[in-house]
Amino acid sequence: MQRILKSGSKLRVPTSCVGRHKTQFPYASYANLVSRSFSSVSPILESAPSSTLAPEKTPERKTVFSGIQPTGIPHLGNYLGALRQWVVVQNNSPKTDKLIYCLVDLHAITQPQDPSGLRQWKKEALATLLAIGLAPERCIIFEQSKVPAHSELMWILSCTTSMGALNRMTQWKSKASLNNDEKHEAQSIPSLKLGLFSYPVLQAADILVHSATHVPVGEDQSQHLELTRDLATSFNHHYGKTFPLPQTVLSPAKRVMSLRNPNSKMSKSDTDPKSRILLSDSPETIRAKFRAAVTDSLSEITYDPIERPGVSNLIEIYAHMQDRDDFVAIAEEFKNLTLKDLKDRVSDCVIEGLAGIRQEFEKLMSEGEQYLEEVSLAGAEKAQRSAEETLGRARRAVGL
Repeated sequence: MQRILKSGSKLRVPTSCVGRHKTQFPYASYANLVSRSFSSVSPILESAPSSTLAPEKTPERKTVFSGIQPTGIPHLGNYLGALRQWVVVQNNSPKTDKLIYCLVDLHAITQPQDPSGLRQWKKEALATLLAIGLAPERCIIFEQSKVPAHSELMWILSCTTSMGALNRMTQWKSKASLNNDEKHEAQSIPSLKLGLFSYPVLQAADILVHSATHVPVGEDQSQHLELTRDLATSFNHHYGKTFPLPQTVLSPAKRVMSLRNPNSKMSKSDTDPKSRILLSDSPETIRAKFRAAVTDSLSEITYDPIERPGVSNLIEIYAHMQDRDDFVAIAEEFKNLTLKDLKDRVSDCVIEGLAGIRQEFEKLMSEGEQYLEEVSLAGAEKAQRSAEETLGRARRAVGL
């Protein structure tokens, strides 16, 4: 099946986004940030002593791992916070680096899911990863549940993980709607599902089983990456050096907020579909959602995330779509626009920026079912081979 987005193609800044600020190279500063983040690697084993007479050392091979839950078509926050970075990494990494991207379907079932719906979501998520420009001939793209090594390493790590460490994680509390209320938390513990409480250990296993050295994530997952490093450090201390210590690579777009409640992040679980822009949304739908975005009653365009979160969210979306972070300068450019004009300007930028993704997604969903299945199976085989060496080390280390 012919792909619209070819491997190695460069992401482009939508022309409708470009004002007085000129971008010399599509996503240049974004790619440079990723390059700087990938400049060093924590070794798996002790390095050989260096010598002033030795030839220059070849840079160590990097292994990049990241994942996304297949719980619906990814939205603009997923794209700007993580997925776009995956493509940048792919297009700017040496061919010797290993790139692994996972549909973490085992994580998805920590909340009740309709089985047929989950299967459809996995298909849509895979189609989205291909539509944004990930190339299966360059990356390993697979479903987590098809690689048993992830679950086995989770059990091994669980045997060295304290309840206290897991209790400090904030994500499960958020999903259980505890809101750091100690009384409510104590009352809720008896009904808390083990999978939701312990899924950070599975997330650590996802990363460590491939000996990942770099993990591109959104800001909300940085706490789990610290836990992963802690678990790897503890395991290495007790059983000998087995895992590298993965580095967190944060996206410049830290969070994209809800269009309906700009004090909360954009989420697939929000009950209001107008709160988020899906990567598959039509231009008409995108425009309607932005026009319904919550702002305020002030007329002038200014950037103030505290006092004007809705307007500031629109400015940030506009900025991130064209690889800018000068939010105040953008507000100054737009100071004479009405709020309606601002929403239309942001809509135009997003519509153009997502057009190619939507077209490729629709083509894959309508014509590419066999191709998607082939990609899924081939990715699972590659991922299993990738995991076997590290899992073998971990098994031998604990005496299995």
